[in-house]
Amino acid sequence: MWRRPRLGKAGPVTAPDGEGTDVFDTKVRDREVHTGPRPAHQPQWSDHPQYELARRKLATAPALVTAAEVADLRTVLADVAAGRAVLLQAGDCVESLSECTAKHVAGKLAVLDRLAERMAARTGVPVVRVGRIGGQFAKPRSRATEWYCGRELPTFRGHMINSTLATPAARQPDPHRMVLAYDAAAVVTHLVGQRRLAATGPWTSHEALVLDYEESLVRVDPASGTTLLASTHLPWIGERTRQPDGAHVALLASVANPVACKIGPNAAPDDVVRLCRLLDPDRVPGRLVLVMRMGRRGITDAMPGIVVAVRRAGHPVIWLSDPMHGNTVRAGNGMKTRYLRDVAAEASAFREILEGHGQHAGGLHLEVAAADVTECVGGTVADDAALRSRYTTLCDPRLNPDQAATLIDAWT
Repeated sequence: MWRRPRLGKAGPVTAPDGEGTDVFDTKVRDREVHTGPRPAHQPQWSDHPQYELARRKLATAPALVTAAEVADLRTVLADVAAGRAVLLQAGDCVESLSECTAKHVAGKLAVLDRLAERMAARTGVPVVRVGRIGGQFAKPRSRATEWYCGRELPTFRGHMINSTLATPAARQPDPHRMVLAYDAAAVVTHLVGQRRLAATGPWTSHEALVLDYEESLVRVDPASGTTLLASTHLPWIGERTRQPDGAHVALLASVANPVACKIGPNAAPDDVVRLCRLLDPDRVPGRLVLVMRMGRRGITDAMPGIVVAVRRAGHPVIWLSDPMHGNTVRAGNGMKTRYLRDVAAEASAFREILEGHGQHAGGLHLEVAAADVTECVGGTVADDAALRSRYTTLCDPRLNPDQAATLIDAWT
């Protein structure tokens, strides 16, 4: 049986603003060690000479978020759960370490603001703004290898794990990249925090995929004794790692952050209720976000039963639509893309299903670029041939800001 070792005790850490306040102790309070199957989609790097050093550095690093910030987010998310607000979670598919600068972050937050303002105008309620930012440096991949210029290479899995450079050496998992990702996330989180103090929101979020990174950043708040995942405000579990007896669910079940879980078209209602019971045992509004990512063809069959089962179980979840991931296809020219018409159709079906069951459609989870990219077809990208113009994503195709605005109009 796979066992994840506990982190050892380390000293107190300082606040992200560098003022030297002891806000967290890096000694994680004892909790049960997960003993299940080896978690999926983890880099195999424990024998790397940098592995132990990287883990130690992360275990003693300053927390990126505070307990007060997390509590504030849970408060505003409770408004979403109650139907008094909506949530917009948006940003890059996977972040680039080279784009964690003040200029890049300002551009991304400007797009998030623009879309949130449009959503607020269309819905007439406040919009909680959460970026896929400050830690979205790793992605699960469906294939372990890919072909490049006639040779097979390990798949690029995000800058936290390996490099985009198309050489066998560069594609090997390197645990020191976790430290680089943390340093970049610290810069981004600080910039996002400055914006949050100056305006409404936003908060940070990313998929809590790489357990070596996430577990090393669990902290205990000495004032309350609560356990916090200090890498981000709103972590989520992906469709591929949401096994109820898995390590990812165990980790997020143990922390005080609001958490999200993506749900695909093959999820059984009973399994989703079990996840809710694990992640939201006390049925607290603002604690759990369920992100539907089912595809326009699968949502009408799969989602209604889940909505009924969760409602009957009494979990006050936030229902969020991710209309992107279930609609990824290969265009006629072989490029990976998403068609705006399919994305809009799923988002609209999501809302209709919830309203038909007397539930609040809580918002949207989108992969959106800050630039005018041409990665999805529709709106300003006329056809498959136009994809080659500005296709710059590191992984999956993103909407450009105009396409995202069109989607929000269709959803509302």
